[in-house]
Amino acid sequence: MTTEQQDLTDTQKSSIAAELVAMMAEDNAAARLAHSPDLAEQALWRRLTARHGDRLSEIVAEHGWPTERAVGAEAARAAWLLAQHADRQLDVQRRAVELMAEAVAEGAASARDLAFLQDRLAVNEGREQRYGTQIGAVVDGRPVPWPCEDPERLDERRAQVGIEAFDEYTARFAPE
Repeated sequence: MTTEQQDLTDTQKSSIAAELVAMMAEDNAAARLAHSPDLAEQALWRRLTARHGDRLSEIVAEHGWPTERAVGAEAARAAWLLAQHADRQLDVQRRAVELMAEAVAEGAASARDLAFLQDRLAVNEGREQRYGTQIGAVVDGRPVPWPCEDPERLDERRAQVGIEAFDEYTARFAPE
């Protein structure tokens, strides 16, 4: 939670942390549905991510961004993941980017995670991404990112936030 909202009780922090971690576990268990050929399964994924986005929005409105210091590393990562998957709720992603940027400036959140979320939001808004974290397609067995600003400096920007070079990153996604 942001600096001005650090006055939560340990019980409140634990409760929020447990809820965020439970939502992340539910998200992880259902992630395979996101690209299922079964449209009913895709709809289940969409409803789940919308419900999680709504709840994250409520938590953030009441308590600020869930930082590692406030709720622990796992719950902070969960908050980021829930925002990352709120693709149909750009207001949630925009607010998360804003609050995460403040937390990163305070040394209370991951610049790497923020970069992934900024790119996700940029792609969702139809803008060029900055760090090349969002893959748009696989062409000839090679992952291709959604359009990126200033692609010649992509690896430089990635290094600044702790993301490996683009070729190393995409090698993990390439078919063997």
